[in-house]
Amino acid sequence: MKKHVLAALVLLSSADLFGAGYQMNLQGIRQMATGGAGTAWPWDASTIFYNPGGLGRLKSIQGYASLGLYMPSTAYGSNMSTARTHSQTYVPFNFYFGGPIQEESKFALGLGVYSTAHIGATWDNDWQGSHMVRSIRFKATMFQPTISYRVGDFLSVGAGFVYAAGTFDMTYALPYHGLLGPQNNLGDNGSANLHSNANGVGFNVGIQLRPSDNLQFGLTYRSQIVMNIVGGNASFTTPVSLESAYPNTSFDSYLPLPQVASFGMGIRANDNLTMLLDLNYTGWSTHDSMRINFEQQTDRLKNMHTPRRYRNTLAARVGANYKISKVVSVMLGGYYDPTPVRNGYVSPDMPDANRVAVTGGVAIKPLPRFTILAGFEAMSSTKRTARYDYGGFSGTYKTEAATTALAVYYNF
Repeated sequence: MKKHVLAALVLLSSADLFGAGYQMNLQGIRQMATGGAGTAWPWDASTIFYNPGGLGRLKSIQGYASLGLYMPSTAYGSNMSTARTHSQTYVPFNFYFGGPIQEESKFALGLGVYSTAHIGATWDNDWQGSHMVRSIRFKATMFQPTISYRVGDFLSVGAGFVYAAGTFDMTYALPYHGLLGPQNNLGDNGSANLHSNANGVGFNVGIQLRPSDNLQFGLTYRSQIVMNIVGGNASFTTPVSLESAYPNTSFDSYLPLPQVASFGMGIRANDNLTMLLDLNYTGWSTHDSMRINFEQQTDRLKNMHTPRRYRNTLAARVGANYKISKVVSVMLGGYYDPTPVRNGYVSPDMPDANRVAVTGGVAIKPLPRFTILAGFEAMSSTKRTARYDYGGFSGTYKTEAATTALAVYYNF
């Protein structure tokens, strides 16, 4: 009985993708290329996301746009079978526009429209965990109007209001037994689909400190955003004998996106080399369960509650930017991001493990006001053998992802 709606809960909790193996770090391409370190050094208008306080450091109004190609893959294995997610490419985007309200003004205004999640996974219909997940899609876009004030050469502060809008889709098999008995669970006996829109609000605040031109610090806090689902659509395909047990209905739930506090430091070692460090503390521990409420319930389809018990994490990101000439700069970096998911709570929707990545990129300035950026990220998780006790499911997982991205910006 419990497994009949288990997949809905497991997949809804995958809004935690911000801390899982499918996390994206594409809000700024130079920052992505330097390991995701962007809190201390306001390179461009993408500081609206990384540190709103840095917006007051820009010399002029800037327009910034980027697109990425994100290609994740997860492999699964157990003593019964092996499986791998289908090859897929996702295209996250970012747009920023902002700067001082007039020349030499201490006030700056800006707007950011950026993807924080644009991901998913698709497994074969008959893989071992099909009763928990066949496919998932989650997209979230943030709209952030921002204001910044440069107190002086030493201090600049900023804040942004964040409105988040997203969509969520998932499918899973209904694991009832046919005439062939339990072994028929892997057949196409039935399926379920959940679709919903979600939205929420939050804020992003930051402080940018510049003791000197060669040493800069940043502190930021991005609040938790609760993505509320009201009136999502739940539809089921079943044999006639089970149609009354799985009526098409609506559901309500929520998708908690965690709060993040960041500290950053940047050191300009010489005229050409800038070194960066970020520490990101993510408050996962507030997410200890997931609930879903169906408008119409039956003996098989009931409101459910699953435990999550995530723990807070501290990710470290390092990178360097080297200026080869007035026209060309290159970047290199990497990060280590530990998983928030305890053993016993690792579900196959978005199996999570500790992750490491290598990043790099190039910036070309063909015109005095115009810059082109290109970056890449190669991420790999550790191989993890783990259980999801609530669903009675276990196996070994490994996730890898390759990302490329391109950006352009213009200083007006």
